[in-house]
Amino acid sequence: MTEETPGFEEKPDVPSGAASDDAAESAESSEKEGPAAPAGDAAKIAGLTAQLDQVRTAHAERTGDLQRLQAEYQNYRRRVERDRVTVKEIATATLLTELLPVLDDIGRAREHGELVGGFKSVAESLETAAAKMGLQQFGKEGEPFDPTIHEALMHSYAPDVTETTCVAVLQPGYRIGERTIRPARVAVAEPQPGAAPAAKDESGDDEESGGPDEG
Repeated sequence: MTEETPGFEEKPDVPSGAASDDAAESAESSEKEGPAAPAGDAAKIAGLTAQLDQVRTAHAERTGDLQRLQAEYQNYRRRVERDRVTVKEIATATLLTELLPVLDDIGRAREHGELVGGFKSVAESLETAAAKMGLQQFGKEGEPFDPTIHEALMHSYAPDVTETTCVAVLQPGYRIGERTIRPARVAVAEPQPGAAPAAKDESGDDEESGGPDEG
């Protein structure tokens, strides 16, 4: 018979790995429960970031659209203003062109001393109104002939000119600003053939200058 030692209780044998297994299970469970919150936050942050990118993209597109609209509007305003000025100039030029024959009659009446009395007052008022609208008269005797603003109706030779010169203004020209609405109609004179070389010859060669006279 086996004797039992008084004061000691026999305890069931517990495997040595049981405690470590319990610790591993608790650590695993806490590991599963703990990271759940950070993972959810990361998903929310990713979603918000995607939304922010979409908002930024939409904002950039709307900004680009607005800038294009502003540029188109500025171009439209400039085009309308340019067209408005052009239409005004054309309308003014058309009106003044219709008045040119009347102004010619006034000029002829003034040359003949017939611009008197009430007719003179009306004529001067009309000329003043035309000048306020930008009409300018040009064309003078003695000025060089310029085919861009003069129209030669008569042609002759003169010994006292060194270039083609307007010797008479048959009808004055008119312009509005830089735009000519009617050229000046003039009579022109050119130097005598052979006269210009003689005038420019400073050597005093009698043989060359006197040749035509002897002939």
